[in-house]
Amino acid sequence: MKLFYSGASPYVRKVMVFAHRLGLADRIERVSAAANPVDRDASIVARNPLGKVPTLLTDDGLVLYDSRVICEYLNALGGGQLYPAEGPGRWVMLAEHALYDGMLDAALLARYEASLRPEALRWDDWVRGQLGKIETGLDVAESRVAGFGDRVDLATITLACLLGYLDLRFASFDWRTGHPQLTAWFAAFDELPGLRETRPA
Repeated sequence: MKLFYSGASPYVRKVMVFAHRLGLADRIERVSAAANPVDRDASIVARNPLGKVPTLLTDDGLVLYDSRVICEYLNALGGGQLYPAEGPGRWVMLAEHALYDGMLDAALLARYEASLRPEALRWDDWVRGQLGKIETGLDVAESRVAGFGDRVDLATITLACLLGYLDLRFASFDWRTGHPQLTAWFAAFDELPGLRETRPA
């Protein structure tokens, strides 16, 4: 398998956490790609018209994107249990994942505003709006984290990737203040196999 990736992408990290936990990491060749919403990488666009990472080329010729699809594929390929079985618990987990993935989307939009848009055109209210989504989402996560137990699944992995990305790209955004339970959970969860190996540099 080949994975078009960027080392700092939290979506790529999510996929690689799955790969490590499912024993599939050694089967994936990582192809460095410069995913950019403005200066699009033709090598990605040739496989994924959106030009985004992660994009996975499977051994049997499939081209899979985005991270949600790739994670479910790897879970099936590796016989994993990172998606719960059918039933109410599955829908709860998928809804949680939608929240944390949406917070990741907001973080990336805020990052693009600060790093890609010309300074004279930057819109501070836009950045505040995106960070506001993250703040309200963190409050929800703080209220739920005590019930996570020992869960390791798509939702909790995505939440950890979000928090790691905030540490990497938003050093001045003090997400830990006001979220003591989430802070403690992340400190322990980020040491699990798969999380340790994929921390962004």
